[in-house]
Amino acid sequence: MPIRLALKVDVDTDRGTRLGVPNLVNDCREFGITACFLFSLGPDQTGRAITRIFRPGFFKKVSRTSVVSMYGVRTLLNGTLLPAPHIGRRNTHILRAVRDAGFEVGIHCHNHYRWQDYLHKLPLEQIRDEFAAANTEFRRIFGDKARTAGAPGWQSNARSRQVYDEAGLLYASDTRNGTPFFPRIANQAFSTLEIPSTLPTFDELLGRPEYPDDKIVEHYLSLLREDQVNVFTIHAEIEGMGKRGLFRELLRACVLHNVQFIRLDDYARELLANRDEIPVHDQIMAEIDGRSGLVAVPATAR
Repeated sequence: MPIRLALKVDVDTDRGTRLGVPNLVNDCREFGITACFLFSLGPDQTGRAITRIFRPGFFKKVSRTSVVSMYGVRTLLNGTLLPAPHIGRRNTHILRAVRDAGFEVGIHCHNHYRWQDYLHKLPLEQIRDEFAAANTEFRRIFGDKARTAGAPGWQSNARSRQVYDEAGLLYASDTRNGTPFFPRIANQAFSTLEIPSTLPTFDELLGRPEYPDDKIVEHYLSLLREDQVNVFTIHAEIEGMGKRGLFRELLRACVLHNVQFIRLDDYARELLANRDEIPVHDQIMAEIDGRSGLVAVPATAR
């Protein structure tokens, strides 16, 4: 069987939406591949994320990944010294163009900063309101409710899982590592299929001496597995902008190696056709290599 790879594009910021998304659409179309774009749809308050400087490992990551050059000074002031632009309203035409070009679209969040930094402190009603706001904006833009979501920073808990179930999603992609499963948290099982990201992200590798840019493509090719669908999360602000050239090298190499790119929603339907065969796994929060803080993972992937 050919190696299968699904691309998941997290779009975090207004600048990434305006510049990175069209770049990635053009690159995917040039190489004849597909991807799932997950959009941040509300205010861009990226500047407030400076509070993460107190998180273990955050400063080290910022220093090696050149966050300022990747995201731009303007973006890093959004929501603090500068007003927070509303991503969905400012970029409706760009988001619709992605859908019209044949790509899968879904929800990343309403307010990226609020979800990534405060999800675990928010009560159920506020998480429900946050996701409802994203779904309302999604429906305004695309004319229908979202069928998929992927949480900022892979932040997920029992309350957000309940909200996903209530929304009737086809699947979600909130976790790292492992194979598809139904999540269980504190003995509560949830019905929305979870498809984890299986590959490290660019920003988890960039700037590390063991992964120089001229070795990145070779490293990713070595990680691709034949026995499962590989899921690769990329970011509009990184692969679509600051590291676009390197990402294009990776796409070119994948095409040369006959990697088959698939849609995540098609993969979800393939799995759900045999729903009883999908395992239930405990979802926990854990550290992963190259990323500061804790992220959601299936306990079996540790």
